[in-house]
Amino acid sequence: MWLSILKGMLVTLQRQMNPKPTNGDPVDEEDEEEIAERMSLSDAWLFPVFGSFVLFGFYIVIKYLGKEWINWLLNWYFSIAGVASVWKSSASLTRLILGETRWKQFDKTSFVIKKGSSSLTSLSWRTPSLLLFPLAVVPSAIYSFSTSHSKSALITDIMGLSFAHNALSLLKIDSYYTGAALLTGLFFYDVWWVFGTEVMVKVATTLDVPIKLLWPKSLLFSTENGFTMLGLGDIVIPGTLVAFALRYDHHKALQSRILSQESFPKPYFYATMTAYFLGLVTTMCVMHFFKAAQPALLYLSPAGIISFFLTAVIRGELHEALAWSDNADADPVQAAVEKKAN
Repeated sequence: MWLSILKGMLVTLQRQMNPKPTNGDPVDEEDEEEIAERMSLSDAWLFPVFGSFVLFGFYIVIKYLGKEWINWLLNWYFSIAGVASVWKSSASLTRLILGETRWKQFDKTSFVIKKGSSSLTSLSWRTPSLLLFPLAVVPSAIYSFSTSHSKSALITDIMGLSFAHNALSLLKIDSYYTGAALLTGLFFYDVWWVFGTEVMVKVATTLDVPIKLLWPKSLLFSTENGFTMLGLGDIVIPGTLVAFALRYDHHKALQSRILSQESFPKPYFYATMTAYFLGLVTTMCVMHFFKAAQPALLYLSPAGIISFFLTAVIRGELHEALAWSDNADADPVQAAVEKKAN
């Protein structure tokens, strides 16, 4: 789980370190990263509102129209999306294992669409990516053609982790204030919908889609004693702040001129990642102790917000850390430093 999450966070850093080529040549599909969705402070405050509408909408559909057709529709949607997600994640993991030098030695297969002499779009894949595609179809195929009672928790987790990895690589927050607002809003969102109503638990346990991670409640990986669930939002949302901390560490390394390739001090990243791990352990312990569903963001949100803040206080960088915006276009000094360092 941690490797998938970390890789998603590293992608947001790699975009900052490796700008796209501008000579018009085809690039690897793995290099042609989609434009990250940058979340601002106003977006962060609205996120729990829209999330509540969607969640309650699912609840109304399940309660009054039944779960069969919505599960059928979402099952096929996530199965198709799962092929692309697992393919991209498996290629990214293979690239990480092999290393950049070895990866670049593989042949490329290019796909180019032209109109006259102009190239409309061009994509290119390395040989390992093409070989991984049939394997990426397997989890979705097994998931789609399994009955609700026979769906594998392992397959659900594989698809769920790939969705989390890709979501983390595409969603960025632009500042600490945005991250704090997002986590604070979703803190109350999670607490209300879990403790205040039956909505969250009802939807999570009724929708049979790979948007959650499952852990067995017994030592044996079986369904005998049921599973503990962790929603993908509980991974992705705190993960955006951890990824922001990693990019801020990179920014500080550029300022200090102590950047050595991809190795640089990461105090904010280690602090927020440790806090996330401890918050997750706390969630699981409380869940097992009270034998009841727990809103994970009740523990993960304060852990992330406080850990980043305390690290800045201890290092004497509070004003700078809280004021930094991860937007080179809006920060001429940052843009100049990064351009000179690269």
